[in-house]
Amino acid sequence: MDQNTVFNIILIVVAVGLVFVMFRNSRKRKAMLEEQKKQMVPGAEIMTNFGLFGTLVSVDEVTNVAEVEVTPGTIVKVHRQTLSKVVTPDEIDSDAPRSVEEAMERANREAAEREADSAKQLEAQDEPQFGERTTTDTEKPARRATKKSTD
Repeated sequence: MDQNTVFNIILIVVAVGLVFVMFRNSRKRKAMLEEQKKQMVPGAEIMTNFGLFGTLVSVDEVTNVAEVEVTPGTIVKVHRQTLSKVVTPDEIDSDAPRSVEEAMERANREAAEREADSAKQLEAQDEPQFGERTTTDTEKPARRATKKSTD
């Protein structure tokens, strides 16, 4: 066998391998979408792909419209394909803030802690900061006399 034949065989094997991987991933994705579609029933807690959380009220397959209740009495209509996933209690972070006020309070507290830490680090440093003068005398250094040319 010459090199061209070996190269052609390797090329065919690689092409067949890529096709196999593509079909397998396609089947996995299709099965995952079917499972997600089974979970997307009215009453399920869902998240849209733009981060809106709510309870699924209804899904109209013909018009591709889903109604999501984001707060009691507030129903939002979204396209059915924006429904990203069903939120389960296992996925909810127990340490996450429950309100905007709580998130702002936590952010302000963390910023104050970082500021205090940086102030402590600045006090501990003996080196001057960029642009800080290191000498206490304010006199300017004397200029060197330049030669005047006599023409």
